Amino acid sequence: MALQLIAYAVVMSLLSALVGLGASRYRALLRLACFPLLGLSGLAAAAGGLLVLTGTAVAAQLPLGLPWLPWSVRADALSGFILLLIGVVVFAVAVFGPGYVREFQHGRHSLAALGVFTGLFVAGMQLVVIADDAFMFMVAWELMSLSSYFLVAFQHENAPNRRAAFLYLLMAHVGGLAILLGYGVLAAFGGGFGFDVLRAAELPPLWAGVAFALAFFGFGMKAGLVPLHAWLPEAHPVAPSHISALMSGVMLKVAVYGFVRVTFDLIGTIQVSWGVIVLLVGSASALLGVLYAMQQSDIKRLLAYSSIENIGVIFMALGLAMIFLAAGQPLLGSLGLIAALYHALNHALFKSLLFLGAGAVIQQTHQHSLEHMGGLLKRLPYTGTFFLIGCISIASLPPFNGFVSEWLTLQAALQGVVLESGVLRIVIPVAAAMLALTAALGAMLFVRLYGIAFLGQPRTRQSRQARLPSRGMRAAQALLALLCLLLGVTPAIVIDVMGAIPQALGGLPEPGITGQGWLWLTPVAPAVASYSAPLVLLGLGLAWGLFYLLLHGPRQKRVRRIHAWDCGFGPLSPRMQYTAASFSMPVRRIFQPVWLLDERVERITDARSQRLTGLRHQLQVGDRSWAVLYEPIGRWVLAAARRVARLQSGNIRTYLSYSFFTLLFLLWLIT
Repeated sequence: MALQLIAYAVVMSLLSALVGLGASRYRALLRLACFPLLGLSGLAAAAGGLLVLTGTAVAAQLPLGLPWLPWSVRADALSGFILLLIGVVVFAVAVFGPGYVREFQHGRHSLAALGVFTGLFVAGMQLVVIADDAFMFMVAWELMSLSSYFLVAFQHENAPNRRAAFLYLLMAHVGGLAILLGYGVLAAFGGGFGFDVLRAAELPPLWAGVAFALAFFGFGMKAGLVPLHAWLPEAHPVAPSHISALMSGVMLKVAVYGFVRVTFDLIGTIQVSWGVIVLLVGSASALLGVLYAMQQSDIKRLLAYSSIENIGVIFMALGLAMIFLAAGQPLLGSLGLIAALYHALNHALFKSLLFLGAGAVIQQTHQHSLEHMGGLLKRLPYTGTFFLIGCISIASLPPFNGFVSEWLTLQAALQGVVLESGVLRIVIPVAAAMLALTAALGAMLFVRLYGIAFLGQPRTRQSRQARLPSRGMRAAQALLALLCLLLGVTPAIVIDVMGAIPQALGGLPEPGITGQGWLWLTPVAPAVASYSAPLVLLGLGLAWGLFYLLLHGPRQKRVRRIHAWDCGFGPLSPRMQYTAASFSMPVRRIFQPVWLLDERVERITDARSQRLTGLRHQLQVGDRSWAVLYEPIGRWVLAAARRVARLQSGNIRTYLSYSFFTLLFLLWLIT
């Protein structure tokens, strides 16, 4: 039954792409057929994944591929978990999409391209997760990458969109090449491309390290780890918002899945040094991601950098799991693995919610910059409420889901004292401190985002005239917001279901997080650490009820609402509010070396009297990795291209000479 549901999900995605071909002529077809088919695909994927996660693995062989290498599919607990994640987000996007794409229906953009490549994108991600041989995996991986390239380039009339799409395609293929080479190393020792053959291969330590390095580079580039993240803040903001939700909420988790599958399952024996590298890179990605997000004014670019932060947290937990497994602590290794995967699920939900909320805001205000928003909670009350839930969740505040996974990651990091290595007992606490700092900065970041965008007074006419988005757009946000609350209040139930994943990856033991029942989480032991989300929710409810009675009780006088006192300076105006740049100024002063800053204050004077009439603040924040890593590579490539171009002399005799000497060389090799 599970395999049939998964097959049904893939077929519905491909059928959605096929139907999308007609959207160029019948533009309503995208809303009336493509998105409903995607919704069915999401439901089927979620149901099939849940059946596999709670049951047994399923496998089959497809009549596709090469004559000597047919495609094999298999879904175990890890695949089922990621399929469940994919299905939930795809269903929410399918509900959100019809209302969102109305703004494209009467424009010049190709709705056929949007429908076709969205279906192929979803199908590619589903096929990656169920692939059971390297050949099918790479075909599905390329399908996912190529189709998402066309979605990033959807509004290709804008030069920044074309640049972002080209950068994404370039880095996706560089990462894909590294993954292919990693599979090649495994296949050389396994004698085949099937995952069962690769799993049984015995690799020398050197070649195992090479395979790990290639996999970490390839999947880390797709996931957006620092310094391989350059494509992510460029591609996510320019794609349509529901595509941004799929890319950030789902595609990045498919990259995490690939890394976990290769490292924990196919390679098998993990070395401590690998875990240290993953932990350090994850820590740097988490901290730098939130710092770069703090300085962004574009709402979608801010969310894109925030995805780098959360991917860093996931890889921190994976690094801890690898260290503990290599050090002979399988229970703690399973704890780190569960923390990583639970944060992957949580991030898929609240980041998709935030991108869909950002899409609703942009659709109604036609503004991307926080500096042009403000006061949107009054105009968009539903979106504002759901967006607030997303901000609380991603800021890791109880009782929502983001707190649980980061708390589990921190608890895993605090167990570094059981390790014998003095170096590890220093590195892991430093990483834990960086996680705590990242969480604090993340809370500040989303206070900034929500306060500037939704509170205060509108800064522009478009914000003052914003209208409610469609019911479908609101329903999709409500679904994801409800799931953020449910996964935060009932984490023990979800984690108990996830207990089969460590067993599927080399027979690791269950971490025993839910040993005290559904009410408590006890990741190490009840005496060491415990957390009860239902009791936290009950306490918050009682506190709110008491506050409400004190404020609105029968003996209390009715509160008279009047305008705030403005110190006699006239009516309040948006100019008196904090801007996004001014809110983040203290962080910018403290961590100034992190960015490439170009900050100027321009004095505006009257032409006649030369009196100062105003000030204009200009701030440009650059990513230092461009100057350190990517610009030198670009210069080397251009210099090499200029040297190679000298071969094109335009003289036919020169070209004939090249051919003649090449023929002589080949004849010499043959003989």
